[in-house]
Amino acid sequence: MIPPNVSLVKYDNPVLVSRNMDKKTPKARALKASPAPPTSTGPVPNPPQKQKLAPVDAKAAQQTDEILNSILPPREWTESGQLWVQQVSSTPATRLDVVNLQEELDRRLQQRQARETGICPVRRELYSQCFDELIRQVTINCAERGLLLLRVRDEIRMTIAAYQTLYESSVAFGMRKALQAEQGKADMEKKIEELETEKRELEKTVNELKAKCEQIEKRAQEQKLVEEKKHTEEIQFLKRTNQQLKTQLEGIIAPKK
Repeated sequence: MIPPNVSLVKYDNPVLVSRNMDKKTPKARALKASPAPPTSTGPVPNPPQKQKLAPVDAKAAQQTDEILNSILPPREWTESGQLWVQQVSSTPATRLDVVNLQEELDRRLQQRQARETGICPVRRELYSQCFDELIRQVTINCAERGLLLLRVRDEIRMTIAAYQTLYESSVAFGMRKALQAEQGKADMEKKIEELETEKRELEKTVNELKAKCEQIEKRAQEQKLVEEKKHTEEIQFLKRTNQQLKTQLEGIIAPKK
């Protein structure tokens, strides 16, 4: 028989429920497991017979077993087509059991090299098993107290699950923002490069236009000088011509006097 994973929770000896998994009905799973009849090949010895209890005590014990099974469901596993069920133990715990539980917890924490601080799934699993064992011990003595501890356990697990979901969503959000920032950085660098290229082209265009303006101004200045020189020469020519005509006119008019 292959036992299930070792847990800090105390369980009874496993019992054989069905020898043929194909013939087992879903209703058989909900039935309370009973010890297998003694056979020559039975892997598990029969558990010791319990003493008969009074009707009130038997009813209370049955109710306690039902509450224990609802809080800590029985473990099931198959081997060679046979279904084995192991229910949580209903034996009351003693002071020695609590001391042994603490020692076993410390031993497994050291054996599995659990972290002492920070987030550690191994430490969380072992402490969860230890808390379940404490709930089992308390439930046997007081079912109401065990049910209240169950509410506390479920609330703690729900809170941890909420924080885990929040952590995962925040990590995913951070990754998205980082990718967006990286992509935005690449786009911004590309845009900067394009703007710098455009700036160089505009500067080149401005320099060309400045050179053209200087050439145009230079030609305009030269043309102005030429026009002024020509205009001055024409004025001088016209003045000389006017003077000659005036002299001729005076020469023609003078004899008649």
